Amino acid sequence: MADTLRTLIVDDEPLAVERMQVICSKIAALSVIGTANDGAAALRLIEALSPDLILLDMTMPEVDGLSVARKVAKLSKPPAIVFVTAHDHFAVEAFDLDAVDYVLKPVATERLERAIERALARRGVQEAKDSEWLSELWVPHRSELLRIEVSQVSQIDAERDYVRLHVGDRTYLLLQTIAGLEKRLDPGEFIRIHRSTILRRDSIRGLRHDGLGVWSVELGDGEALRIGRTYLPKVKAMAGR
Repeated sequence: MADTLRTLIVDDEPLAVERMQVICSKIAALSVIGTANDGAAALRLIEALSPDLILLDMTMPEVDGLSVARKVAKLSKPPAIVFVTAHDHFAVEAFDLDAVDYVLKPVATERLERAIERALARRGVQEAKDSEWLSELWVPHRSELLRIEVSQVSQIDAERDYVRLHVGDRTYLLLQTIAGLEKRLDPGEFIRIHRSTILRRDSIRGLRHDGLGVWSVELGDGEALRIGRTYLPKVKAMAGR
């Protein structure tokens, strides 16, 4: 079937593999084509079977899940990856490797089904590989990880080694430098106005000259943010000045 994902399960715990096989058998969109109990075996099977999806444990001896994912990312047609782990502190790594989803153990069928829906939505277009710009961000929030569409982010503020994402009336902290994140954002959608601030272009209502060469941007809610001198030429160019 065109909407079935040929799936490889990778986990160093036999009982975890067995449990995942049972869960996968309940999801029509999945067809399990193999299992592996360590990273080295997983890489061999990936080369031999070319799966569409890997359900990948993070923590394994010798070759762990992150190492497998890094090698997979270099393939010409890499399979989608859903990380499955008992640990919730790998959000930054998952973000960097552009995993489809990040599911915490014990895995519930409903939760895995949501991950599979995302994998199916991405299949065929390979969004993350075909576009050089980010389309989604993973952020830790309480006891879970949230997937946020970049299109929902209106403002990004630097806070030391973190950035604060403004999404509607809520904010989220992400362990990422503002300079590193800026390089992965579409410049047609976002513009940096200060060393500590990036704005979504369509959130800017206008520019205001405050005198003595000082300029600010005015946002839709009436808030004014000062433009750093280094970034002023680019902001003015956006306005055709």
